[in-house]
Amino acid sequence: MLKVKGVKKSYKKGGLFSTERQEVLKDVSFECENGVCLGIIGESGSGKSTLGRLMLGIEKPDHGSILFNGKEVENREVRLGNISAVFQDYKSSINPFFTVEEAIMEPLIIKNKNKKENQSKIDQLLYRVGLNPSYRNKYPHELSGGEAQRVGIARAISAEPTCLLLDEAISSLDISVQTQVLNLLKELKNIYNMSFIFITHDIQAAAYICDRVIIFKDGKIEEIVEIEQLKNVQSDYAKQLLQSLITF
Repeated sequence: MLKVKGVKKSYKKGGLFSTERQEVLKDVSFECENGVCLGIIGESGSGKSTLGRLMLGIEKPDHGSILFNGKEVENREVRLGNISAVFQDYKSSINPFFTVEEAIMEPLIIKNKNKKENQSKIDQLLYRVGLNPSYRNKYPHELSGGEAQRVGIARAISAEPTCLLLDEAISSLDISVQTQVLNLLKELKNIYNMSFIFITHDIQAAAYICDRVIIFKDGKIEEIVEIEQLKNVQSDYAKQLLQSLITF
């Protein structure tokens, strides 16, 4: 279980000698149970990606705590093999000098030093994300956006993490490819029974894949709602977001 409790985060604002700070996250608390897909929905600048970085241990909160199975995510040993991520910029998520095989092998080696077993697993992972073994020797510049993001997903799930954080992971893809990737993610969630933290500005995508969503605005939680109750949101901001949802 991932537990965020009373998290606050601010950054320095202004010039070099300024003491002014801008509060980005304001006393954020929530939980994500095992096997659940939790959406965090908000507009650009709402603080949701900052929250994502804190959950990944990339940055530390100023106040509060983020725990994974009762232990601080700031500890690399807690995150290693347990929490993985897929980001929006699929082009830069893979080292441009790495082949697909090398990109996927990198996290595999950390968990298992047996190269022969890892070689076999790469084929399995590629098939799992809808790519065949011929992609092993391709470089990022030889892949389409959808293919690159599938490789990123294969890399992220290679260690079979308990929790996968997806930060705007489909927003740079064409609409048709977005649907393919969402279907792939739903399939992988069922296969691996992992938790998803799905950070997005796209409420339709969140409604399609999530079990529960957090409506996020100006660094704080406006509302937390189960997907089947999405049409019954209470806050004015949540109602405005719902206007972009074609069907319930």
